[in-house]
Amino acid sequence: MTDAQETAEDRPLRTTGGAPPDEGVAAPEGEPIPLLEPREGIPDVIADEDSLAAVVAAFAAGRGPVAVDAERASGYRYGQRAYLVQLRREGAGSALIDPIACPDLSGLGAAIADAEWVLHAATQDLPCLREIGMIPTRIFDTELAGRLAGFPRVGLGAMVESVLGYVLEKGHSAVDWSTRPLPEPWLRYAALDVELLVDLRDSLEKELDRQGKLDWAHQEFDAIASAPPAPPRKDPWRRTSGMHKVRRRRQMAVVRELWTARDKVAQRRDVSPGKVLGDAAIVEAALALPPNVHALRQLHGFGNRASQRQLEQWQAAVDRAKELPESELPQPGQQLTGPPPPRSWADRDPAAAARLSAARAAVTALAEELNMPQENLITPDTVRRVCWEPPATLDATSVAAALAGYGARTWQIEQVTPVLVEALAAGAK
Repeated sequence: MTDAQETAEDRPLRTTGGAPPDEGVAAPEGEPIPLLEPREGIPDVIADEDSLAAVVAAFAAGRGPVAVDAERASGYRYGQRAYLVQLRREGAGSALIDPIACPDLSGLGAAIADAEWVLHAATQDLPCLREIGMIPTRIFDTELAGRLAGFPRVGLGAMVESVLGYVLEKGHSAVDWSTRPLPEPWLRYAALDVELLVDLRDSLEKELDRQGKLDWAHQEFDAIASAPPAPPRKDPWRRTSGMHKVRRRRQMAVVRELWTARDKVAQRRDVSPGKVLGDAAIVEAALALPPNVHALRQLHGFGNRASQRQLEQWQAAVDRAKELPESELPQPGQQLTGPPPPRSWADRDPAAAARLSAARAAVTALAEELNMPQENLITPDTVRRVCWEPPATLDATSVAAALAGYGARTWQIEQVTPVLVEALAAGAK
């Protein structure tokens, strides 16, 4: 067996060697080793109920945490549904499940519900897992753990290499996972994504514990696992790329009508909206307000590849916007539920601007001291809200209560409250 063929099971795991990330994680000895094959080979894709029942039984009987991952077809298909689910657990091995052929995985979710699920960037995968009945009660997010521990690069490949000393192939992350049958190299890549996830979790747990941050991580993980599904985004058409160029309300209505028409077509055809009509084309049509199909055809993005029928449906959307009464046109900007954009604070409320400047500097300094990204220490939105409408009495109790009201975790409140009290008082002078 050559070094390149040596599997993770045969070779001792590489750890950080006790050095904190801010001092530079001790590099694993020798060159990182390419991880070329799953230790038990590429598992067959589970695509029928009998095979799924066997996997459920095996994972229910397994031991310890469960590594979980999901592959979507972002940029190819409509929505964010899962097209492959990967799992690994000691005593059960690895499994690759086709959630299109087996759309209800609630039985599997129930079988491992009491186990800790190990995911990388959990907030990306949990929504699509929830859609197929897989809802964890406890998680360990290796990406978030890396952030809290101060790792400069927290992608899965970077973490596996720096912590464990193995190189994961990442060449298939953006492929069309709705392809059937899935090519063998893609399946190998998918199986390797969960191969070392539990090992990475174990090393990160030790590092967080050494830094005194393990309880902080558990609070963050619990918050993610218990968070309700995100509500539908209000006015999603406002997120059209290039929207900042659109100033007039009539033009905004064109963006809204074209975005809505495109979304319906994309959903019906089950393709990414960008493959139906690009954002740049929508914005160009809004700015030009074409009077007819001929004029629309001349615009970039509506050219020769578009059929007459497609052009007519886009022009119909433009015409609907042009015919709307003034009272039904969208208002500029979204209705704000929090403070205004910080760039306007100096004019609107100089005292609030001074508080924000002092608070930002204090939080940034604390984040550097704790060796973690500032947004993981406390969200910028929370800092803005407290600075815009600070408590009437600036003391630790009132600031802590304000932070809790905005959803800050206990560890965040304990760390941030003292520096915020001082910054808010300094900004008020």
